Amino acid sequence: MRTLLPLVFFIFFSGLCGPIIARDTDVDLELVLAVDISYSVDEGEARKQRDGYVAALQNEEVVDAIRSGPHGRIAVIYVEWADSAMQRVVAPWTIIKSARDAAAFAKKVQDAPFVQGHYTAIGSMVERALVLFNQNLVNGLRRVIDISGDGPQNQGASLETARQRAAMSDIVINGLPIISEQQDPWRPRVDVKIDHYYRNQVIAGPGAFVIPARDFDDFKKAVLRKMILEIADNTPEGTPIHSRGMRP
Repeated sequence: MRTLLPLVFFIFFSGLCGPIIARDTDVDLELVLAVDISYSVDEGEARKQRDGYVAALQNEEVVDAIRSGPHGRIAVIYVEWADSAMQRVVAPWTIIKSARDAAAFAKKVQDAPFVQGHYTAIGSMVERALVLFNQNLVNGLRRVIDISGDGPQNQGASLETARQRAAMSDIVINGLPIISEQQDPWRPRVDVKIDHYYRNQVIAGPGAFVIPARDFDDFKKAVLRKMILEIADNTPEGTPIHSRGMRP
């Protein structure tokens, strides 16, 4: 009985913690999917964001892009974020190398309960992503933070400092700003062109880019295109994608 106890505890806690990733697993990409769920995003809009990622993860083009890499696999984590105290891991680090893996990960995202945050702390999300990269046990050829949101930072850790730390660690930050015309009547109006803000204040690293969504309904198409580009490490010319690295 004594020899069985460690195995029992291992199986039990493995079930709680999600998929086990072997230490030093080589992958083509370590990808943090970071999704805004602050008060400017209602539950219906949050669902549209999730549905966009769920559909993209199971799209044949995304799976083909994953398989086409040198290792044929990526590591991905899905996080919903808001204020400085709110970076919630919805689906933990998972190795995806097949359509079955992608579907299982997408189901975790789809089935998770919705928890809303308060303010918009993009810098705190970037800082949290740096910690998550250090905890995932994998060796990626590239590391990318994929941030989507509909508003500028209004609370939390310095965004500029977090961007600099990411760039110094060879981590790319890409942006998917949602250009929403809706304004919460209980909150002060923010007159910011969110796509310009993401291009100038959020993205970082060589080849970093922004793909705007015109609204939450357009999100599904935007996130599919963005994920294919990120996984394939491809930023084609002649497209409405704004690319920049950090300021010198």
